[in-house]
Amino acid sequence: MSGYDEKERPEMLRIEDLRRASGLGLIVAGTAATIGVIYGYDLANIAGALLFITKEFHLSTVGQSVVTTAVVVGEVLGAIVGGPMANAIGRKRAMLLLSICYTVFAILGAVSVSLTMLVAVRFLLGLTVGISVVVAPVFVAESSPAQIRGALLVLYQVATVVGIIIAYLVDFALARSGNWRLMLGLAAIPAVAISLVLIRVPDTSRWYLMKGRREEARRSLSRVDPEIDVERELDSIQQEMRSERGGQLTEMLRTPYLRATVFVVGLGFFIQITGINSIVYYSPLIFKAMGFTGNFSLLILPALVQFASLIAVIISLSLVDRLGRRPILLTGIAIMILANVLLMVVFALGKVGGGLTALGFMGILLFTVGFTFGFGALVWVYAGESFPSRLRTLGAGAMLTSDLVANVIVSAVFLVVLNTLGGVGTFGIFLVLAALALVFVFKLAPETKGRPLEAIRFYWENGGRWPEPTSSTPNPESPRIPESTDDQ
Repeated sequence: MSGYDEKERPEMLRIEDLRRASGLGLIVAGTAATIGVIYGYDLANIAGALLFITKEFHLSTVGQSVVTTAVVVGEVLGAIVGGPMANAIGRKRAMLLLSICYTVFAILGAVSVSLTMLVAVRFLLGLTVGISVVVAPVFVAESSPAQIRGALLVLYQVATVVGIIIAYLVDFALARSGNWRLMLGLAAIPAVAISLVLIRVPDTSRWYLMKGRREEARRSLSRVDPEIDVERELDSIQQEMRSERGGQLTEMLRTPYLRATVFVVGLGFFIQITGINSIVYYSPLIFKAMGFTGNFSLLILPALVQFASLIAVIISLSLVDRLGRRPILLTGIAIMILANVLLMVVFALGKVGGGLTALGFMGILLFTVGFTFGFGALVWVYAGESFPSRLRTLGAGAMLTSDLVANVIVSAVFLVVLNTLGGVGTFGIFLVLAALALVFVFKLAPETKGRPLEAIRFYWENGGRWPEPTSSTPNPESPRIPESTDDQ
């Protein structure tokens, strides 16, 4: 989830591209990976830590939900302020501030002496996470050489999943001692390291141009890509920045872009309301409810699930420009529906162990793989493709806000619903929501494979149908549609 330049389509990470990068490009690659790992680690470390925090602070189901949801509420506010903050103080300073905050809040969370203190610190950590969701991909996109920009954006996404896996493994390693404080506090180590690296990195050329500091933009761009025609690239960036001006929220709420707004807001909401973060936050508790016991089952199995999801997102990204967006998205949701059915069967038959317990693991695995193959891989593809340039950032922000609001809802009520309705009722609700998501995507999602970015607006302007080419209407399949048509 990010605010990167959507014209840069993520590509598979290629080692030969990294070898061609400048020294600064490699620093940006390391920054992307480290921030992604920290983000993923801070998302998931609560899953194992909660097993022991619950005992120490004598938490009820509501208390466990509050500890988890505090981060998500902070994320909502962080995502709102992230963009304006990065524009005001710069991408580099924002990133440096984020790394410092990650360090401080990881340590404060580890030394919390009361539930109130822990919740407050986790809210502030969530605020940091929300800002990083917006700022980090922008920093990466604007600081990367063109030949590896897409690869580094994928690296950030992959690193986030790696961070989740590391969190489960660390939780398992510390589970015997029950040291939840160290589970939370270890995130400070990479945060300190990245702070030291960021001090040496200049801000992005795009931000310098936003502030009218062309000479500094020239130096920054020269360091990013020494072989580029700097003056021509700076002129191109300024032209692009002019094309992005003038977008208004009110334009998104009226014809012809109201349909596009409904689509991206609805898609963002379904991405989270169908329950993926209930798996990330609470999978040890879910496995426990299915009859699994022991630290290995409760903490290593979730790590294996996330490893499978990592493979799924890589496969999806390799297929998205060959098979198309709709087939991948619909297939992913269909897999989630199947997973919900399997989980309902497991909970309906009770804790009988053996093959049924393995079926429960397969249900969680399929649920996560289905999500990352479909929703997880394509969320920002559609966010970037659904609006003309002047509305693109507003559209991506609307999707992110909707996504985070749904995340708050799921995080806050999942444990309560699980304890009240049981596994059958809980995953029955997710089944219905996934089915609604399938219908929603089938009805509203356009197939944008192979279409120029500037041509996609004609789908919405034609009432959700691709127009037939005429002498007066640009062909949406044409590779050349002037950027200036966005403002007509």
